Amino acid sequence: MATKTPESAGDELPTGRDLTDNPVVISSRGLSKSFRIPERKVDSIKERAVHPFRRQPYRDLEVLKDVNFDIHEGEFFGITGRNGSGKSTLLKILASIYPKDGGSLKVAGKLAPFIELGVGFNLDLNARENIVLNALMMGMPRKLAESRIESVLEFAELKEFADLKLKNYSSGMLVRLAFSTMLEADVDILLIDEVLAVGDAAFMKKCDDAFIDMRAAGKTVILVTHDMDSVERLCDRAMLLEDGRIKEIGAPGDVGREYMRSNFADAAEEHDRHLPKDQRAALMLGAWLEDEQGTRIYNVPEGGLVRSVVELEIREEIPAPMLVGAFSTYLHSEIVHVTDFRQKPVVDGKEIEVLTPGQRITFATEFESPFKPDRYSVTFRLCRNDDFDDVAMQMVGAIDFVVFGTSSQLGLVEVEMKHEARLAEPGPGPEEDSGP
Repeated sequence: MATKTPESAGDELPTGRDLTDNPVVISSRGLSKSFRIPERKVDSIKERAVHPFRRQPYRDLEVLKDVNFDIHEGEFFGITGRNGSGKSTLLKILASIYPKDGGSLKVAGKLAPFIELGVGFNLDLNARENIVLNALMMGMPRKLAESRIESVLEFAELKEFADLKLKNYSSGMLVRLAFSTMLEADVDILLIDEVLAVGDAAFMKKCDDAFIDMRAAGKTVILVTHDMDSVERLCDRAMLLEDGRIKEIGAPGDVGREYMRSNFADAAEEHDRHLPKDQRAALMLGAWLEDEQGTRIYNVPEGGLVRSVVELEIREEIPAPMLVGAFSTYLHSEIVHVTDFRQKPVVDGKEIEVLTPGQRITFATEFESPFKPDRYSVTFRLCRNDDFDDVAMQMVGAIDFVVFGTSSQLGLVEVEMKHEARLAEPGPGPEEDSGP
């Protein structure tokens, strides 16, 4: 059977390609994994001496339960889920780091894992030596490994640090070196965990371009991430894990929506429990950013057109309602207020005077992003009586997003201003004091 591949590398490729006619390269059936967790801790040497033969009680923690999926040759496959859902454990089983406890797992092809920052590096060696060492561990001949040192250093932007020992590298430098080394691996399947989160925006853009080239070349890539933007933009299919089981598998957009729905609902309920009673008049059902096409985004291009969307369920009557959104960024561990907007609900051209219990309302605000490259969050307040201080509902950090771009200007926002300069006509100089 012929393998489907895109025609040209380097171009933006459509996601959601149907590659199910391609051969299966990874097949999991009934996969399970448990870890033994001690039920109690032995705190002292005396306790061990008094009860030398007492058996330590353990319990089994099921991390993966009856996991079934197939990945086809050439697929870009995303795996997502909340912390503790079993994502990284599954990836480590695929990489043969952990043994499986039950079920079957078949892998057809040569596989290279990029799972944890710095794994496989010797911190007492320099970058050149580590590139060769990693390449050898991935099965590359020494001469070929040595011939690719310069290309790895160039992609990682580490040429001037090539002879520096890795123990003196920052975490960002390490991840750039590790990712760049991985790109040179001559393998059929790549396993990539979300360690790319430690890279800066410029390097993440290079990684995105590399991913697009991989897809065009027909490489099979398994990407574990919390970044739904990457899943929807890069992946052909995706899988959502929850409590060790597959909750959803299919189109990236469907998986992304289910991920956001399950995460946001729990977060909103938990947040709601800690609010004062007078600030529980509404429950936030969801909040996100969209691009011009209505696709949810988490990375915003500098100067791009963006729409913020907020869905609310009204619990108590709210007269003269007003939604307020405040954009913030984190500087030196303190939240710095950047800007805000205020919006009154309007339906069919008429302003709503009162929101009543049971109503569901969606606020959408479109704007051209004025923000410079950085990480931002949005906090929303639903206020009563046109009063900013009369809060009916509040959700702090409802949306987190990253602005990327190449701007080197100072500041956080770009504000349009009208400038005017006037040249004064030369006039007589100051009169000299002639004295009395």
